[in-house]
Amino acid sequence: MMNRIHIATPSKRYEVVIGNELLHMMDRMIDRVCPHVTAVLIITDETVASLYLADVQQALHQTYDRVYAHVIPSGEEAKSFEQFYACHTAALTNHLDRDSLIVALGGGVVGDLAGFVAATYMRGIRFVQVPTTLLAHDSAVGGKTAINHPLGKNMIGAFYQPELVFYDISFLSTLPKREMRSGFAEIIKHSLIYDRAFFGWLQANVEKIEDLNGERLQYAIQKGIEIKAAVVSQDEKEHGVRAHLNFGHTLGHALESELGYGVMTHGDAVALGMLFAIFVSERFYNQPLFYSSFRMLFHHYGFPTSLPSRVSPERLLEKMKKDKKAKDQTVRMVLMKEIGTVCVERISDEQLLQWLYAFAEEGGETCDSSDSRSNDCEQ
Repeated sequence: MMNRIHIATPSKRYEVVIGNELLHMMDRMIDRVCPHVTAVLIITDETVASLYLADVQQALHQTYDRVYAHVIPSGEEAKSFEQFYACHTAALTNHLDRDSLIVALGGGVVGDLAGFVAATYMRGIRFVQVPTTLLAHDSAVGGKTAINHPLGKNMIGAFYQPELVFYDISFLSTLPKREMRSGFAEIIKHSLIYDRAFFGWLQANVEKIEDLNGERLQYAIQKGIEIKAAVVSQDEKEHGVRAHLNFGHTLGHALESELGYGVMTHGDAVALGMLFAIFVSERFYNQPLFYSSFRMLFHHYGFPTSLPSRVSPERLLEKMKKDKKAKDQTVRMVLMKEIGTVCVERISDEQLLQWLYAFAEEGGETCDSSDSRSNDCEQ
């Protein structure tokens, strides 16, 4: 079964095609939306190249004569200026022109890097996202492309939409459990910020990570993408509600940066960030959100539920102040009023540090109503 999801943003309309064993259709689907392509450059990583590059090259050669490949190292550290430069060198060496196409074959790292290369090569050429991970159901849609800086994640990039997202879920069959769990965190996030019924479906149908297979996997991916598409269509460049998609990411990105990119998976960091956001939300709004139940659920799925002992709250606070949502060095976090309803709120350094310490100690069962709040809810 193949599903199509239509993405509509002010800058571009395109499709996400989801199905199983679709590889034989890749060249025709790309040719339909990207006519007159002169050359194709596949950007992928070492892990994916060893599994799928030859098959993808063969599929594309059915339509395109000039198909090249550039392989980057696997892992978050590849989202660097050095690898960005190397990709441009590969494009120039293979004489790509403005009618050429970049294919991002891989997970979120490959998609973010290849998309930014496409956005900047000759001031922008076409590209197609071909996700090979569950996590990339989120990153492949919406047009965010970027590389990391040692002082912050995704700080150098551009909003640049693909021509097509070609999602063959058979690529996910080789993913280790750790990476499936990482992607599942973003699916949970989509349900918590937008769709209470979908969160209920996940609880009922995904008792453990191994349950994400077959039709359940395809449905979960489809729902996650539909939620992201609905948000992005309202706010392509994150001036308002698109910030809601960063639920869990303020602390999550800080953890990734502080620990070193790749030490903790993105999904594990976001899951811990969501727990902290719920922890803070209970105290900020002075209402119960059943944090302990969420903590038990996340523990059951295998996500980390407490801060690593080697990170200090002070260091995390400094990293959080570098988050892209921060204004005037004041942290703005996506908080949850109830499942399906989130807002962006300003939190003072003093209050946030207090809550980081309480979260680290897994204490603070009573709500602290002494904080000052801004109530700049972005609906």
